[in-house]
Formats: sequence, structure tokens, C-alpha cells
Amino acid sequence: MIGFRDLVVRYPRRPAAALDGVSFDAARGRLTAVVGPNGSGKSTLVRALLGRVAIGGGSVRLDDADLAGGVRKEIARRVAVVTQREEPAFPLAVRDYVMLGRYPYLGMWRGPSAADRAAIARAVEVTEITQLLDRSVTELSGGEWQRVRLARAVAQGGEAIVLDEPTSFLDIAHEMAVFELLSHLATHGMAVLLVSHQLNLVARFADQMVLLHQGRVAASGAPTAVMQGAILERVYDWPLVVTRDPAVGAPALVPLRVRPRA
Repeated sequence: MIGFRDLVVRYPRRPAAALDGVSFDAARGRLTAVVGPNGSGKSTLVRALLGRVAIGGGSVRLDDADLAGGVRKEIARRVAVVTQREEPAFPLAVRDYVMLGRYPYLGMWRGPSAADRAAIARAVEVTEITQLLDRSVTELSGGEWQRVRLARAVAQGGEAIVLDEPTSFLDIAHEMAVFELLSHLATHGMAVLLVSHQLNLVARFADQMVLLHQGRVAASGAPTAVMQGAILERVYDWPLVVTRDPAVGAPALVPLRVRPRA
């Protein structure tokens, strides 16, 4: 569905490429998680998909089509994106903000159809924001704002959803609810591409993990293949052990304390 082919991205005045030959696929019906330390290139992948950075080599593809030549409105009908940062520009009501997810289908002049209203109602229900609908987006807490942004993306529909750190500012219950929702979307045929620092949650839910380090793929595959102590210690430059999650048996990372120097 979404494919990165030998992708290269360079930022001005940076000595090394932010992405240096990255290749992997995020297939339909699977939750693909991109992980890695700060500065490894995770968010740059999302910016490349959105066309917000210049691609120095390779391509980002949607099925067999290069996104560089795509019409953004058509792409938006197929792929919903939740970026890491977004500040509300206007004091919209939450219900109006969620309706923006239907803009690729409505355009400027057409009112919402029954299908549009159904998509919005479903998004509101699955993200549990009914009690927020009449509030202004400028009045929301960080966690509430994150859930509303996710609702807009779910309302958008399409065949894929891409999310950059979607559980930022969320408490444990809502973190789990988001991952359960994304797993549900993947199970029902969507391609879910997720950027996250939450390795242990990712290992519980992901079908595929892609570990980035210094702009390159350090490891990829099932969580059990990527969550290896030797690999993670090298990439994160910190002592750790990998054990098993007692609830579901997934691999779980435990960082170790380092004795302070005398």
C-alpha cells in the first residue's frame, strides 16, 4: 500500500542525510510501526509522505504510483495523516474540526451526505469524544486535542492512516485505547503506519516493526526479530534487557540503571 523505495532526504546545512536509502512497505491489513531514537529519521518519513521535504533520491509510493506526481486531494481520499505537531488556527467547535476530515470528499460547496455524517459519527464513537463535541478546540487539554485529531483522521476514512506519535499527552487508558483502535483498523483491512517511541506498546500491537538508526533501517520484521537486546543497545546506546510481557508474551524492553560516577 505505502512503500518507501531507497528514500533519501537531506536537510540544508546538515552533515548527514536524515534518511539514507530507507526501504520498507506498510501493507494493507497490517500495523507497521517505525521506531528509533531521537533524530533517527522517523518524523522525516512522514514529512516526505506529505511532500513537506524535498526528496533527494528514491521515492514514496502509494501502491504502484509515485506520490511525487499525485494529486493531493486524491491522495487525501486514500491516506489520512496525523502529524506530531499541530496547533489550532481558529477556535472551531470540535464537531466542526472533526468534519474537516471529510473535506477531500466535500470540497468547498457541497454539504455533508448521509455517508459523511455516518463516517463522522463512527469516528466520534471509536475515539470517545462525544462529550467534547460542543467545546472549542482551543479549550482542550493536550490529551483531548490528540484524541480529537485522531477522530478527524478516522472520519477521513480511506485505505491507510499514518500517525506520528499519536499517544503523546495521553494517559495509560487512552494510550491503550488508541493502540486497540489502530489494531482494529488494521484487522479490518487498513494500512496503518505508526511512528512511536513506545517500544513496549508497539511490540504488543504491531505486525511489523522498522527500527531506524541514523537515517537507515537497522532492523525490520516481526517484533520478536527487532526487539533483540544486542540490536537495541547498539541503536539506543544504553544498557537494557529484553524480557517478555507477562500479559501477552510480547517482547518488552527494560532499560537498566547506570551507577553514577563517583
